[in-house]
Amino acid sequence: MQQSPDRAKLTRRAMAIASLGVGVPLILVLTIRSGCEQSAPPARCPAGTHPYGTRCCAEGQTQQGGACVGKPRACPVKFVLSDDGCVVRPSRVRIAAGTVRVGPGDWEAQGLVEPRDVMVSSAFEIDAFEVTVDRWQACAEAGDCAPSTQSERGASVRGVTFEQARQFCVWAGGGIPTEDAWILAAAGTTARRYPWGNTGAVCRRADWGRLRGPCTRGATGPEWAGLIEEDRTPEGVVGLAGGVAEWVRSPRGSVVRGGSYKSQLATELRTWRRDERAADAGYDDVGVRCMYE
Repeated sequence: MQQSPDRAKLTRRAMAIASLGVGVPLILVLTIRSGCEQSAPPARCPAGTHPYGTRCCAEGQTQQGGACVGKPRACPVKFVLSDDGCVVRPSRVRIAAGTVRVGPGDWEAQGLVEPRDVMVSSAFEIDAFEVTVDRWQACAEAGDCAPSTQSERGASVRGVTFEQARQFCVWAGGGIPTEDAWILAAAGTTARRYPWGNTGAVCRRADWGRLRGPCTRGATGPEWAGLIEEDRTPEGVVGLAGGVAEWVRSPRGSVVRGGSYKSQLATELRTWRRDERAADAGYDDVGVRCMYE
């Protein structure tokens, strides 16, 4: 049946409105999705590395089984070139004594964190980077640690129990950080939500979201310790939000602090985030950094 001119005009107007209501958002979604798919991997990998599957590897390397393999042609700044990869130069950061109020500054902590004042009465030093496989193997060669089964010497060591981590830190001249010292190092006296500040949990900021997204999928382990430089406190401690979570000691025993390459939610990167783990077990997303009083 042929429509009247007025009815046909109304139909065309309705179709135009519908196209504006549906088509424009659809185009925007497709554009954003396309842009993310094209730009996310390079944006995630820092200068001196390139995206290879789920990893950021140095030039000249490839990814095999989730690891960066082969001798790099060059390493990023602050890394040392070895036959099988790049290893960050170990260093320590001094943290001044201080007090930080945890809990009230982040509404997402409500119900999860008991508000309290964290007081650390003496200055201390803490590893600038998570303990690498390279450092751990030096302890093993000295006979004070069990050898690591990880192949990448520059990666954060993981799969170690609380006691194994404690033994390493004693060998290194320190100890496992107290929970309060870790909090002060991560949050500072201003109670930062993230180690670097209060905003910006994006993929280039930390080694996170690489197992089931949002940064990539299928990762089997962390990046090199110290590689994601933007996961850095104003004082210079790197990797407290991502890489591997870390053993700390509390008055009630051992707990785990920080996020890891497995973390999927931004809240898992918060400085107040803690996790109960069995002290006598090793986890593929938990490692350690040491504290020196």
